[in-house]
Amino acid sequence: MYKTYSMELGGRTLSVDINRVGKQANGCAFMHYGETTVLCTATASEKPRDGIDFFPLSVEYEEKLYAAGKIPGGFNKREGKASENAVLTSRVIDRPMRPLFPKDYRNDVTLDCLVMSVDPECRPELTAMLGASIATSISDIPFDGPCAMTQIGMINGEFIVNPSQEEWKNGDLKLTVASTEQKVMMIEAGANEIPEQTMIEAIYKADAINKQIIDFINGIVAEVGKPKHTYTSCAIPEEMFAKMKELVPAEEMEKAVFTDEKQVREENIRQITAKLEEAFADNEEWLAILGEAIYQYEKKTVRKMILKDQKRPDGRKITEIRPLAAEVDIIPRVHGSAMFTRGQTQICNVCTLAPLSEMQRVDGLDENTTAKRYMHHYNFPSYSVGETKVSRGPGRREIGHGALAERALLPVLPSEEEFPYAIRTVSETFESNGSTSMASTCASCMSLMAAGVPIKKMVAGISCGLVTGETDDEFILLTDIQGLEDFFGDMDFKVTGTDAGITAIQMDIKIHGLTKAIVEGAIARCREARMYIMENCMKTAIAAPRESVGKYAPKIIQIKIDPEKIGDVVGQRGKTINEIIARTGVKIDITDDGAVSVCGTEKEMMDKAIEMIKTIVTDFQEGQIFKGKVVSIKEFGAFIEFAPGKEGMVHISKIAKQRIEHVEDVLTLGDMVTVVCLGKDKMGRISFSMKDVAQQ
Repeated sequence: MYKTYSMELGGRTLSVDINRVGKQANGCAFMHYGETTVLCTATASEKPRDGIDFFPLSVEYEEKLYAAGKIPGGFNKREGKASENAVLTSRVIDRPMRPLFPKDYRNDVTLDCLVMSVDPECRPELTAMLGASIATSISDIPFDGPCAMTQIGMINGEFIVNPSQEEWKNGDLKLTVASTEQKVMMIEAGANEIPEQTMIEAIYKADAINKQIIDFINGIVAEVGKPKHTYTSCAIPEEMFAKMKELVPAEEMEKAVFTDEKQVREENIRQITAKLEEAFADNEEWLAILGEAIYQYEKKTVRKMILKDQKRPDGRKITEIRPLAAEVDIIPRVHGSAMFTRGQTQICNVCTLAPLSEMQRVDGLDENTTAKRYMHHYNFPSYSVGETKVSRGPGRREIGHGALAERALLPVLPSEEEFPYAIRTVSETFESNGSTSMASTCASCMSLMAAGVPIKKMVAGISCGLVTGETDDEFILLTDIQGLEDFFGDMDFKVTGTDAGITAIQMDIKIHGLTKAIVEGAIARCREARMYIMENCMKTAIAAPRESVGKYAPKIIQIKIDPEKIGDVVGQRGKTINEIIARTGVKIDITDDGAVSVCGTEKEMMDKAIEMIKTIVTDFQEGQIFKGKVVSIKEFGAFIEFAPGKEGMVHISKIAKQRIEHVEDVLTLGDMVTVVCLGKDKMGRISFSMKDVAQQ
């Protein structure tokens, strides 16, 4: 017999059915928030996966278009690979959940969230995360939860708890916060230059609501939760650690990792590995886990150096940023380019401009989002970290990093009316040693300015790290973490923004949450760092957007026409507009409200297309002068095409001042002539005169 549990959340009812469906999963929660329905399951393998040194957690967020009353587009009428939104949602669920599983757990775990119905008032991403937490908490899978998630929007300066799709899209804040009963686990935000203190208030408003949700989940677990199963621990044996420290004393390991050159450090670790492999040659069990053991030893060494001695592996001060460099226009012929370097992290970004018709079409569950005008794509090739690996296209990491940089820059982009272009920026990772997503934000900002995109303000980003001790008060924040500090530290807190406020946040942690002091300290540290980066690096390369788009970028001219005249410009089956395009080589976009955009690279051809369109939509009056081509000759006169699809007739008596016997005596097919409009004749045709032009 199943049971339903309910609570009021953000002015709506959140309910979950337990033991109604999915009974063979380790845990299942059938979630309902308003009329949004998501089936969430948690399953685990019986045994650990062999030969791995990580926890194999897989989070799947499945969007079924029937949930929004849609049939998938294309020939294959079924859902294909996960959408970008589904990938990003999976990451948001993964980040707060992963640290709550045992560190020595190696059983495969899958959290599956199937979106079956979408209520525009209740966002499915939020419902899925709560369902994943409930399903895992009531299951027999070892889990130090529950955790909960709340979203905060803001309109007209007022916070909105769990906003609707429309409020989420149009508000100044898109904040997602996950918490346990004690601490904040995950923060992700997009914001319209929100001041730091306002952001902190929003974070802890969400945290307070999360604690109410956790009380609700704890009540469910108390009634129907299963006992947690035992598992085979994959922890490194203490006697192995003791032997390693005997063979490689702490001082030797410190010397190996204490360098600002990533390649030198890796070579030092290779030599230590070879030494230990030789020593453990007769112990197959220890050899099998030697890589993980060295990782743990290296991690403990780095953490001790930072926390106890306040020494960073590359010798920097705790607040010091690595050497910076920036330049623009490094790639010829593209519309805009920039390169940003911070230590051994280097990003080259290229900006491409196109007509609005090139916007990315989006086929998803949100009816309010059907196209993207700005696209940021991020690539991370293996050579950037000195490895060799075949590229299989963008993975979840690449999609996530690209989305973060995209979110960082959206608030400063000009409106479509101000700048009628679709915009794509692509970040190519040339070298990576920590926080390439923040370098991508800086490079993208400069690339946009170099391309002549009139962004409102400069945006920069930086990442802050963390090393914690035994108590909540024992911690050190690290400005501009490199790869080693990210791997062995407890947090990667990325913040982007302008001088006025925050535009994006993404926080990943490996521990059971952050105190308020850590959150506030990291946000303050990131502001100080991004101000330094803008003033001392980015502005030296390019201080403001260029006044116009580059030589190779398409130019766009916009005019407004009467919406009732759109059909005249398009013509039957597109004949007229296609003729204009064929004659001028431009691209033409027309919106329903009569906004016409003409895009091209040659101003003469663009002006010609504009002139044609204006001619077509003009209400003809006596005395108007037109230029046109003779397209037909009859006994009684000639037909003049003065715009694509538009013709008028010159009667034989109006061709010349003197009397002529035949039209062919004066005109030949293809002749270009100047005519004056005489109005319309008895048959409703536009009547022209050639002989009366001089009188006008």
